[in-house]
Amino acid sequence: MKAVLMTAAGSPEVLQLQEVPKPTLPLGNSELLVRLVAAGINPIDTKLRQRGTFYPEQMPAILGCDGAGIVEAVGVGVERFRVGDEVFFCYGGLGAHQGNYAEYTVVDERYVARKPASVPFAEAAAAPLVLITAWEALYERGRLAPGERVLIHGGAGGVGHVAIQLAKLKGAFVCTTVSSQEKANFVKELGADEIIFYQETDFVNAALNWTGGEGVDLAFDTVGGETFHKTFPAVRVYGDIVTILEPKADTVWKAARLRNLRIGLELMLTPMLQGLSESLKHQAEILEQCAVWMDEGKLKVEVSHRFPLAEAVRAHQVLESGAMIGKVVLLMSDE
Repeated sequence: MKAVLMTAAGSPEVLQLQEVPKPTLPLGNSELLVRLVAAGINPIDTKLRQRGTFYPEQMPAILGCDGAGIVEAVGVGVERFRVGDEVFFCYGGLGAHQGNYAEYTVVDERYVARKPASVPFAEAAAAPLVLITAWEALYERGRLAPGERVLIHGGAGGVGHVAIQLAKLKGAFVCTTVSSQEKANFVKELGADEIIFYQETDFVNAALNWTGGEGVDLAFDTVGGETFHKTFPAVRVYGDIVTILEPKADTVWKAARLRNLRIGLELMLTPMLQGLSESLKHQAEILEQCAVWMDEGKLKVEVSHRFPLAEAVRAHQVLESGAMIGKVVLLMSDE
């Protein structure tokens, strides 16, 4: 099969299209052989490419956590899927289990969800990591409840734009930060109630004004760096803040402590990295519910750029350029 191999850590040019052996199913197990149609590209892919994977002794590596495709063969223990089923999932791509920049992969049926029938493979492949991240951050770490007010940083980004929609599905009110009128128009269509141009307006003052001086119930940081600790004063006393980035060593915690904030750290890769089967099954269940909402027209994933598998280098370059809306996807074949 054709696959994009990461041959070393470095620039996008370390990604090379090569012919590699097609994976086969072990006997007597619950795994699926999936013919991949599309693979989502996420910032974690570019970070691993730059610095090396979590398993540097296992090189070369095939990146790509997100995949969508068609079941081509099933193990004898498979119960939920059959040949021809369309699926999507977030599994592999961290340096151990093969990722999804390839024409085929093998994945346990427990970690797979049925692709929403109304959604093209490109959108399905773009969805898993960002949906799981936003779901866990808002619903599980942040305990978002109906009627609460939430601040979402980077609302036009991959995680941000699905977080807006999940918050609205919960019955929350959403304000979000953006950098351009194009992005403002985009998040408005997704249901954002208040839009903050953070390069022109102090987002803390804007959030406080929006909440009558009280602060938001929950802040969701998808940006990291100084944005994390600068957000503390925008959150109400006894409120929550969740970040998907590691707080900096020099983070100033005083405002968070004075406001009795509950700090949530979200890394949806933990179950894969630690082999937590039940948590991986739970993440597949999250995708099953999101697939229902996608088929009902209540949830969508924006794909701004599509590239053929052979142009993975260009795809990484586009993602790293920043300032984009939504997601970047690799296509293995015509949908």
